[in-house]
Amino acid sequence: MLIDGADGNYRNDNLLLGFSDLRRLRSERPLVFAKGRGIFVVDENGKDYIEAVSSFYCAALGFSDEELADAAMRQLRALPMYPSAIHRTTAPVMELSERLAAIAPVRNARVHFAVTGSEANDHLVKFMWYGNGFAGEPRRRKIISRKASYHGSTIATAALGGGRDLHDSFALPMQDYLVIGHPGWPDAAEPGEDETAFTDRLAAELDRVIQEAGPETVGGLIAEPVSVSSGMYPPPAGYFEKITTVLRRYGIRLFVDEVVTGFGRSGEMWASQAMGLEPDCVTCAKGISGAYMPIAALLLGEEFAGRLDRGSDAKGWFAHGATHAAHTVSAAVALKVLDIFDERDVLGHVRRIIPHWNAALDGLLDHPLVTGNRKFGLMGALKVADPREAPDGNAAASLQVGGIAKAIYEAGLEAGIIVRPLAGCLVMAPPLIITEAEIGELARRLRLALDRTLAALPAA
Repeated sequence: MLIDGADGNYRNDNLLLGFSDLRRLRSERPLVFAKGRGIFVVDENGKDYIEAVSSFYCAALGFSDEELADAAMRQLRALPMYPSAIHRTTAPVMELSERLAAIAPVRNARVHFAVTGSEANDHLVKFMWYGNGFAGEPRRRKIISRKASYHGSTIATAALGGGRDLHDSFALPMQDYLVIGHPGWPDAAEPGEDETAFTDRLAAELDRVIQEAGPETVGGLIAEPVSVSSGMYPPPAGYFEKITTVLRRYGIRLFVDEVVTGFGRSGEMWASQAMGLEPDCVTCAKGISGAYMPIAALLLGEEFAGRLDRGSDAKGWFAHGATHAAHTVSAAVALKVLDIFDERDVLGHVRRIIPHWNAALDGLLDHPLVTGNRKFGLMGALKVADPREAPDGNAAASLQVGGIAKAIYEAGLEAGIIVRPLAGCLVMAPPLIITEAEIGELARRLRLALDRTLAALPAA
């Protein structure tokens, strides 16, 4: 409801925001942003913030890039929208599919577009069920995911991530979903367990879960190359090689969720390439358009897509579509993103800046609230803890919404930096265009937030 249209002062009675305290939202105005430039966003009061998380890991090329805005405007003027379905599409969509297939980490990829990463993963599960049915394997419905992962917010994808509490809260149907342990090395290791033994145990667990479910009922395993929402955990050495060996033994596909890690975040176009993975299918979103327009893509392997062809042959068409999937303006912006990657050598810049990023995170290890860090590509997490608590104290207070990580996040807003508090750590993934000087400023503001949080702690 508008209170005063002249100054833009709106009430919050009608707005429901995800990942927010809904009662607080109705009584307290949220942080409202008005503009952005490069790695900075500016709120309605004129205060600037370093967006150290690229706004949900998606503003890969920063904010207010003129070339991306111009690409959108040109397409809006030429043809603002047209659905891609019923044997009809537009030139930007066709060109984008060809260019994505050419760079995909999947051999002979077929490309299908969606609107969001959640949709892409949801549709991947739907396509798996469809294709397996027409390939004579209708019982292969079950899909495996890892605890504490995140693959989206639809009914199907919410079941693939999070944990039991999330599944129960939304009463999600879980009959086709299997969950295995999270590869959170070294935090999830058992006493005395080295890295090799840890990955051996996780591979053995995967084998056991498949055997108990019945290999003939399992269609795929979905995994992020880096477990972002679990606290930015890179995989331990040998992990993907071992689980892939188990999957191949039973004819189960590996689906790699590159919604966050795709498009340069690792220093390669795909984290799958950086890690030497051989996925059967890949999903991507976020960085594909720099998040300037909503678009996502499924990159489907040849054998997997061939099963969809069988269904289409049998039924006379592929009965799936969406109005805004492959939106022509989104496709035009995504094409410009690919141009920019080439013209500005974005991947080369990321590789050159990663050592400075690593050094900045390591430079914060001396702070009393910081107990460690994790890094991969242009991503990272600082592990934080209240120095008054024992190392083996109750960590539950730090998970997701509370604890010292949330306090540092709030102090970070005051200091002009946005981080993401998750699982007792501060997760970061700045825009790929960040400079060495901006990394230094990011570290300065983050240290200020840490100092202010430490100073505010009650005496022991």
